[in-house]
Amino acid sequence: MKKVPGKYFWLLMTMTGALMFGAPAFVSAGQDQTLSDNSQEPDHSGEGQISKPEYLAESSDAVISNEDPTDNTYGYYTIMGGTTVTVNAMCSLYNEQGIPYPAEALGAGGAPDIETFCNIIIEEANAENVRGEVVFAQSMLETGWLSYGGDSEITQFNFAGLGTTGDGVKGNSFPDVRTGLRAQVQHLKAYASSEALNQECVDERFDYVTRETAPYVEWLGIQENPYGGGWAAGKDYGSKLRKILSSVSEM
Repeated sequence: MKKVPGKYFWLLMTMTGALMFGAPAFVSAGQDQTLSDNSQEPDHSGEGQISKPEYLAESSDAVISNEDPTDNTYGYYTIMGGTTVTVNAMCSLYNEQGIPYPAEALGAGGAPDIETFCNIIIEEANAENVRGEVVFAQSMLETGWLSYGGDSEITQFNFAGLGTTGDGVKGNSFPDVRTGLRAQVQHLKAYASSEALNQECVDERFDYVTRETAPYVEWLGIQENPYGGGWAAGKDYGSKLRKILSSVSEM
C-alpha cells in the first residue's frame, strides 16, 4: 500500500473529519460557541395573539341582521344566526348598570373601552354565525358586568367561565380579549351546531362538547337541557340570559 505523502496527510484528515462529523475539523470549539452566541433568536413577542376574522379584511363594518331569533316551534332564542343587536345597544345597557368599565385591565388585552369590547364580540360572533347578543349577554352574566369576583380573574380574559368548576378553579386563560371572546363563541357553536369552525380553534374545551345539544339559549343550563348536558349547572341559567337579551333588544 502506498504511503500518503506528508504534505497531503493533514488535508486528507481534515476532509475526512468534515465527512464524518458534518463540520470542518479546523473549526475550534471556541469559534463554534461564538457563532452560536451571535445567531439571532426568533422574535416571540406577541406570540399567541390573533387578529380580526378574515371576513373583515376588506371591511370593518359589523353586519346587523333583521332576523327573528325566536322564530321556531318553541319560541326559544336561537344561538346560531346573525347578530340582531347593535354595538350602541350593548354599550347603552352596559352603561346603565353604573359599573365603571375596567379600562386598564381590558385595555391591556386590546379593548380599552366598552365600544371596542362590543365590536370585538360582534366581529367574532359573525365569523362563526353565532348571535353576538348571546355572547354579550353571557359575558355580562358570567362576569357580573365585567366586575368579576368569581373564580376567574379579569387578567385571564375568560368571559364565560370556560374551564371553571368551582372550589377556586380559575379555568382557562387567554392572551387577549379577542382570543377569549373567540373561544367563547366557538364553545357556543359547539353546543348549538354541528357545523365546522370557520376559524382555527382556540377553545381548549371544544371537543368535550356533545355537538348540537343546545341550539337554544334556554337549553344552555344543565337543569333545563333535555339531553342532560349544557354550559352551566345553576338553575334557570337560560332564563337569566333571556332577561339580558330582552333588555338589550329594547335599547
